[in-house]
Amino acid sequence: MSSQTTKVVLSLNATEVNLLKEGLNFKKNPEDGFCYIIFKSKDGLKACKNQCKHQGGLFIKDIEDLDGRTVKCTKHNWKLNVSTMKYVNPPDSFLQDQLDVEVLDDGALQLLELSPVHPWLTDPRETLELQEGEVKVTYLTHACMELQLGQKRFMFDPWLKGPAFARGWWLLHEPPDDALDRLCAADLIYISHMHSDHLSYPTLKVLSERRPDAPIYVGGLSRPVFWYLEQSQVKLTNINVTPFGVWLNIDEHLRFMILMDGVHPEMDTCIIVDYKGHLILNTVDCTRPNGGRLPQNVDLMMSDFAGGASGFPMTFYGGKYTDSWKTDFIKTERRKLLNYKAELVRSLQPRIYCPFAGYFVEAHPSDKYIKDTNVKNTAEDLNALINKLAPDIKTWTPKPGAVLDLGLALKDSSNSEAISNPPTNAKVYKDSWEFDLYVEEINSAISCEIFKHQSWIQFYYTWAGFKNYNLVVRIIESDDHFEPLRDGYDYLVDFLDLSFPTARPDREHFYIEIKNRVGVMRYVVLHGCLWDDLYIGFQNRISRDPDVYHHKFWNHFQTQLPLHCPDWDQFLQQVEPIQGKNDTHDEEGILSNCVLS
Repeated sequence: MSSQTTKVVLSLNATEVNLLKEGLNFKKNPEDGFCYIIFKSKDGLKACKNQCKHQGGLFIKDIEDLDGRTVKCTKHNWKLNVSTMKYVNPPDSFLQDQLDVEVLDDGALQLLELSPVHPWLTDPRETLELQEGEVKVTYLTHACMELQLGQKRFMFDPWLKGPAFARGWWLLHEPPDDALDRLCAADLIYISHMHSDHLSYPTLKVLSERRPDAPIYVGGLSRPVFWYLEQSQVKLTNINVTPFGVWLNIDEHLRFMILMDGVHPEMDTCIIVDYKGHLILNTVDCTRPNGGRLPQNVDLMMSDFAGGASGFPMTFYGGKYTDSWKTDFIKTERRKLLNYKAELVRSLQPRIYCPFAGYFVEAHPSDKYIKDTNVKNTAEDLNALINKLAPDIKTWTPKPGAVLDLGLALKDSSNSEAISNPPTNAKVYKDSWEFDLYVEEINSAISCEIFKHQSWIQFYYTWAGFKNYNLVVRIIESDDHFEPLRDGYDYLVDFLDLSFPTARPDREHFYIEIKNRVGVMRYVVLHGCLWDDLYIGFQNRISRDPDVYHHKFWNHFQTQLPLHCPDWDQFLQQVEPIQGKNDTHDEEGILSNCVLS
């Protein structure tokens, strides 16, 4: 995978080069229609793809930029300073990938892209004919698929029990009755990333009790996928961390390769499975899987489709965030995502496409507002658009227990026997979720001993390790309806110097106010969990002044918290002597730094 070449992505003749103006220039390659940005200054030329690194949106000139250096993404209003290739909104986020600019002797110009050799092309295998029943793909629920590949059974991302993201997401579909048995009998289990709708500890607890040595495969991310394993008390003994872009041979016919996401390399992965030369591509949740370089003409492609997997904008309040604004925004984003996914599928031309990893619902009664507001794309809508844009691509909208026979489908895509639907009496949609069991488990953290001492605040945020950033955050513990609790904590954290003032400082600063459901917040604090449980799980309400996204702050608390849980035993040893002196837990120097409701 180390071998690299360069390819010319855009050529301009000498006349076209002379016509480039100072500042921003937008150019399209007439051959493939792809667009590029060239920035001209006295220091020379810089160039990049006209593609936002966040989620692949198209840049336009930022009319608010009087210097003519900034472009704005039409998807989420991210802004890029092309003169530096740094994103200025949000600040402290990404650097844009530059293209090499080569000026030829005759004054012409070429833009060159460094192009890694596509790793799946290494060690090519002959494509052998598949027999009926040899390769079967069974949809279980959400992102969980079972692949029968000859004598091997390969399971993807088993979320079969309980909620995800604390208590925010619940399964939309009822898994088949034997889904857990299938999981425990699997020959290989791939878990794409640490998000709890893919890495489900309630599900893995069952697996660890019945088959702790089940072979699990994950990518070698900078933050281990199973970083929370010790805290979870789930005992799994056969976790295999595999390098990216390398075939892992299982037998003479089966191998697979895990690839990294180009936008979130610390978080997301995707997978290519090769059986007898037939490729199955599962991009899971990746924003730009493998940096946008993917195999074309695979036999089966799977990807997410729904959207709505973020707290923005549903959990934001104040200013422009009215219900009507949210409705319009979400409708627009759904349409953009639908078009993006359809165009991606059209460009890759898989033989068969299946949308999955979007079948969740905000089912808890306290989240009715989110459920009503957070309207998502349907698999049927996406498949209908793909059928319109690329009628040669067969699409499959799966139901729990449905089976695709890949051999039959490849021989004749119109063969009705290629897809076996679930039994007519099978339950498709869930109507009960054991709310009390899982919510009570989360809320048990509320009465934990550490929260009797206000100094937990300083101890926790010191452990978190985020500072030297001019941001003040107010955290307010609330009930299920986001009403502040009379006896809950209400405090400020100044991340410039990691202090805990009683009022906002006089200096100019950014400010965020966050109301967190008390049970989830304390559970996250107690176990050192990532804040995805709060943010993606819709467990908070957020207001910003000014209305700016702080990538550095959220990225830290969502991906970069320490790998070990806070040492609360050490904390309690420190506060016990003080407690003996003062039963009200009013520790000197700590209570004065807390704002209590």
